[in-house]
Amino acid sequence: MLYNFSPKKKFLTWRKLWLYLAEIQKELGLNISNEQILDLKNHLHDIDWDRVFFYEKKFRHDVMAHLYAFGEKATIARPIIHLGVTSAFLGDNTDIILIRDGLEILLKKLINVIFRLRNFTLEYHNIPTLAFTHYQAAQLTTVGKRSALWLQSLLLDLEELEFRLKNIHFRGVKGTVGSADTFKELFNGNLQKVKDLEKKLSSKFRFKNVFPITGQTYDRKVDAQILNLLSNISQSSHKFSNDLRLLQNLKEMEEPFEKEQIGSSAMAYKRNPIRSERIASLAKYVISLSNSSALVAATQWLERTLDDSANRRLVIGQSFLSIDSILMIWNNILENIVVYPKIIDKHIKEELPFLMTEYLIIKCVKKGADRQDIHERIRVHSMETNDNIKLKGMENDFIKRILHDKKIPIDEKEMNQILNPKNFTGFSSDQALEFIDKKVNPILNRFHHLIESDISNMDRQI
Repeated sequence: MLYNFSPKKKFLTWRKLWLYLAEIQKELGLNISNEQILDLKNHLHDIDWDRVFFYEKKFRHDVMAHLYAFGEKATIARPIIHLGVTSAFLGDNTDIILIRDGLEILLKKLINVIFRLRNFTLEYHNIPTLAFTHYQAAQLTTVGKRSALWLQSLLLDLEELEFRLKNIHFRGVKGTVGSADTFKELFNGNLQKVKDLEKKLSSKFRFKNVFPITGQTYDRKVDAQILNLLSNISQSSHKFSNDLRLLQNLKEMEEPFEKEQIGSSAMAYKRNPIRSERIASLAKYVISLSNSSALVAATQWLERTLDDSANRRLVIGQSFLSIDSILMIWNNILENIVVYPKIIDKHIKEELPFLMTEYLIIKCVKKGADRQDIHERIRVHSMETNDNIKLKGMENDFIKRILHDKKIPIDEKEMNQILNPKNFTGFSSDQALEFIDKKVNPILNRFHHLIESDISNMDRQI
């Protein structure tokens, strides 16, 4: 991703646009020689950065600086470089190419996060755990069902990413204000040749779609759509990082912590969740940048204004780089994430006596007891137990109270059967497995070629 948004790739792409433009113009009958085309090819990678700097300082214009520097190398081709086009031809088409290539890089890393979350969900699909609403213990779910929620958010993001990739449009050759006036002159009014030029050029860069209408630039709403997608991925990743940090506080799950890793310079015992915090920090940044691209799209003037330029040079590349980092960190966490089933079970046992009260009422009613009487007995025991726990620090003795209450027709054997946590997870396990089978596996099968079994093969440093 660093290379994708590097000056080297950007300006090499400019030169490729100049080369392919000239090749196709020649093919369509313009007076361009084979020697000129060969001259462009021979000097395609020969960028003299000192001369570029010299000309940019002189002209205060980046395109003209590169055009002059290229022309000093490709002297034979110099007269036909940039023929009929404006700066937006280079800038906008290049930006679209970099955005497309950036999305393809993110696609691979997103698929790998989905792959690892799929494996985690399968491994823990049947392990009961406390579910929380308002961060208060609610009913039970399973560890795998919860991770399926993270997965579902990512599938929504993946669907949008695929849509953007499928429907991304090349800016094409539209002239100075989008009217293709110069090409009308170059091709003697032949509109079909202009269309052929656009089609052939877009095909050179693997684009199936070309904007039929533009001003000087492509619609900046495209940038807003792309950054909104990146914001959505940030939202999903931030949600995961929040959940993991809450669970790490409960000691139920934990991100990887290296043998010699230091959690705090002062508190030697600490195991701070630095990876999750880094995800959250970057995600907030990307979410904030998405608003910037929306403001740019909303405030463009007529065929174009240049107050978009500096903004876009910052927010597009930085958003992609941030999401790239987020997905690498997320993959790193999932590769060695730790689950503590005994702590999870301990927390279930602390809360289960209260969670199973409705189940208990139904059992008693089946034996002929009065529903309202049983409800009242259980309510009284629940309140007294809560008071003892919170005010006196006592153990939860709710079950003992129920067993010793002769007005509640439940014996110890029945109580032990009731207290099996799997009685209270509903269809969590089935839902997780069906979700994996019907929704996740088909996607992973389709993108199996992108899956890295070992994330150390990814271009990253955590």
